[in-house]
Amino acid sequence: MVKKKDYYELLDVSRNASDEDIKKAFRKLALEFHPDRNKNADATDKFKEINEAYQVLSDSDKRSIYDQYGHAGLDNNGASSSGFSGFSDVGGFGDIFDTFFGGFGGKQRSRKRRGDDLELTKNITFENAALGSDIPVKIDRRELCQTCSGTKMQPGTNISNCGACGGSGQLKRSQSSLFGQFMQVVECSTCSGAGQIVETPCKPCRGRGYERQMRDLNIKIPAGVDDGSRIRLTGEGDVGDAGQPAGDLYILLQVANHKFFKRENFNLLYTLNLSFPEAALGTKVKIPTLEKTIELKIDSGVQTGSLFRIRGEGIPLLNRKGRGDLLVEIVLSTPKKLNKEAKELFKQLADQLDISLDSRED
Repeated sequence: MVKKKDYYELLDVSRNASDEDIKKAFRKLALEFHPDRNKNADATDKFKEINEAYQVLSDSDKRSIYDQYGHAGLDNNGASSSGFSGFSDVGGFGDIFDTFFGGFGGKQRSRKRRGDDLELTKNITFENAALGSDIPVKIDRRELCQTCSGTKMQPGTNISNCGACGGSGQLKRSQSSLFGQFMQVVECSTCSGAGQIVETPCKPCRGRGYERQMRDLNIKIPAGVDDGSRIRLTGEGDVGDAGQPAGDLYILLQVANHKFFKRENFNLLYTLNLSFPEAALGTKVKIPTLEKTIELKIDSGVQTGSLFRIRGEGIPLLNRKGRGDLLVEIVLSTPKKLNKEAKELFKQLADQLDISLDSRED
């Protein structure tokens, strides 16, 4: 196995070199060994080495690992040691060199882009969120022109190669900089990088290839969604440029409050008001659920704050089998006004229960 060279030696800097010192050293060596300027047989390999060294030493985390453990530490931490694989690599050395020197060649990134994502807010009822439903929505989005189907030209007309770039979509031009003369590849301004010229643009879309349309969509809301949930509809956003996918549509759900249910995760909380006689003697009451009415037996002597759990009568679990529970909380209702006869009856009851009311009488 070939032993790797020390990165500091490759850039000819000391181990306590600053970030600016490392950048300056890299610039100097990159200019010296760039294959477009240096035709020696070993220039490309040397260029790869200094690029690899720069990418490690210019990254504070990678540099720290390298200082402690050397090349083995970088390999164990998943650092790339491939160095340089061409100037046109997206996110690779081509980007770094373009930043420093304005670019030397290679493919330019296409201006064709994926369609934009769209988002809209939809208000739904508590029941629609809990049980699921199909709801209609209207969306204003970019779609392919119905006349030209995205070709941008009037039907029956022709399209020709751009005379300025010869159909490549790119132009080469010489650029002077502090470091000398360089060849730069730029997008052709005549055809905007398309390589072709539309002789007769489509009239309805004015040669854009797309138009705005208001569409009616039917959205399936899964059972169990909550307020603030987002539903993603792949490919239902704006149409992309020719050959590119459409964006996605995100539906942000705002769920209305229920008139007597409260939601706690996938459980429902229902407050049941009982009178003193009902609580003392016991009773049977009708309890609503999301889909039906059930009967609940209340034993005598129930206290305020008591909680009854009715299994499986809550909200369906989102994308899973099963449901939450219905929790019934007991609250005793105290009468606000009592007539003379009612007061006397309560006093008699207090005597029977051996409850002193002396300190509470008017």
